[in-house]
Amino acid sequence: MRELYSLNFGLGSLPLLSDAETRSISAENPTGEKGGGAKAVPDENNPAFLLGKGWKVRPCIDLKARQETLLADIEGPGIITYIWITVTEKAYRTCVLRMYWDDETNPSVEVPLGDFFVNPFGMRFEVNSLPVCVNPTGGFNCYWPMPFRKRARITIENQTDQDVPHFFYQISFVRKKLEEDVAYFHSQWRRSMTSRENPQHVILDSVEGKGKYVGTVVAWEQLSNGWWGEGEVRFFIDGEQNPSICYTGTEDYFGGAWCFGKTYSTAFTGYPLWLKSEGQIPKHVMYRWHIADPIFFKKSLKVIVQALGWWPDGTYQPLTDDITTVAYWYQTEPHVLFPKLLNLEKRWPR
Repeated sequence: MRELYSLNFGLGSLPLLSDAETRSISAENPTGEKGGGAKAVPDENNPAFLLGKGWKVRPCIDLKARQETLLADIEGPGIITYIWITVTEKAYRTCVLRMYWDDETNPSVEVPLGDFFVNPFGMRFEVNSLPVCVNPTGGFNCYWPMPFRKRARITIENQTDQDVPHFFYQISFVRKKLEEDVAYFHSQWRRSMTSRENPQHVILDSVEGKGKYVGTVVAWEQLSNGWWGEGEVRFFIDGEQNPSICYTGTEDYFGGAWCFGKTYSTAFTGYPLWLKSEGQIPKHVMYRWHIADPIFFKKSLKVIVQALGWWPDGTYQPLTDDITTVAYWYQTEPHVLFPKLLNLEKRWPR
């Protein structure tokens, strides 16, 4: 079965039948229970008032100010197979998505909502990739498989003083037994200001356990003119002092070449945003999915990106730039506690 599943990135498994049960959680069926959808009763202010129960009565929810909302609480074992969300772009950096596996108290996923779906900076733009798509207008789609053995919890926290209305979501999962070597999905957000003395941003560090790294999203704000992407992306595997894996330039790591020149969005690599206008800080967004080329580690992993440009004399210029990243990986549990997430004032883009 596993040999078939690997064919054509999973298409080889489509003819195979299974005893798995498919369920889906939404505002219409908050628990995902069998036969649990379309039960809401409309009041006189609801568009379905004349139609009554069984129609489109509760398609969305409001995220209350300064509150964390439980989106899913699922008994295992199983795999979350698909997540769809849409909401105003004002929520992209102000709302934080968290995921917990098997009754853990520390989240395995803690990322601002928009950044997780490759829409950082609190901005909306389209992404056309295999595990993450952003479709018109602001439809967030995630296809990363997220296994759990005992329990899965997904929450979203509105960290502003105002309610966020019209939050739509769909979380699909299957109930099924998992093989022993199935690992857990993780994702972490970081932001830093590089400097001439230390021109590198840490994408991921202090990962302990066995696993594989599967993706990177970078949001880069230039604070100087000229080419900004000469730095390497480097992977330090299992305690290495010198990295075994060095990509020859930032645009090279993200599948481009020769300073990009224009935006693109493909299955595994992309540069979907290049924003440069008079009076504004130039902004860039890139993604790289290690689906066909995962980076395996047995004990630990550290990932960095350098911030380098050019001096006029042709030597490298260390850069002071504002960089935020999202790392995606699978690993055995338990995981090391994540660094404390920056508060909203330090997380919100200028």
